[in-house]
Amino acid sequence: MSDKANPMSEPRITKVSVNIGVGEGGDRLVNAESVLQLVTGIKPQRTLGRIQNRDLKVRLGAPIGCKATMRDKDSIKKFLTDAFWVRENIIPKWNFDTSGNLSFGIRDYTDFPDQKYNPDIGIYGMDITIVLERPGHRVSRRRKAKAKVAMSHHVTADEAREWFKKNYELTILED
Repeated sequence: MSDKANPMSEPRITKVSVNIGVGEGGDRLVNAESVLQLVTGIKPQRTLGRIQNRDLKVRLGAPIGCKATMRDKDSIKKFLTDAFWVRENIIPKWNFDTSGNLSFGIRDYTDFPDQKYNPDIGIYGMDITIVLERPGHRVSRRRKAKAKVAMSHHVTADEAREWFKKNYELTILED
């Protein structure tokens, strides 16, 4: 037996999704898209309302926000380093779900390094979701020869916390 661990058991970041919910179309949505473009470097997509809610003035199919999905390892590393720096490298324990994914929010895009306040845009916060998986997990999503992934191959919340502590030097606050 070799001393090396199985490379298929080491978790990795599959994607990072950054979302800004505005609740309406128009100038606020265009400004939110420009903020996402500035912060992530990726052209954002618009998100549409899936239900009609008259109290919130949301119509079915109307644009209500925007999102950007990052999959490139280098851009993810830089973005997450900056995002964790904004949060002072401290994340609460409850931000991890049972599948090992991490979700947290940032109140203002100007907290990122090299971002200046622009009065034409205003202040926008964002939600960041990080998906952590082991290699080979794609077999559960592919079209051809789809298969189930064993529970032992899933990333648990505790494993995700340890992985983020090791790779991003995060401090996890216990409740």
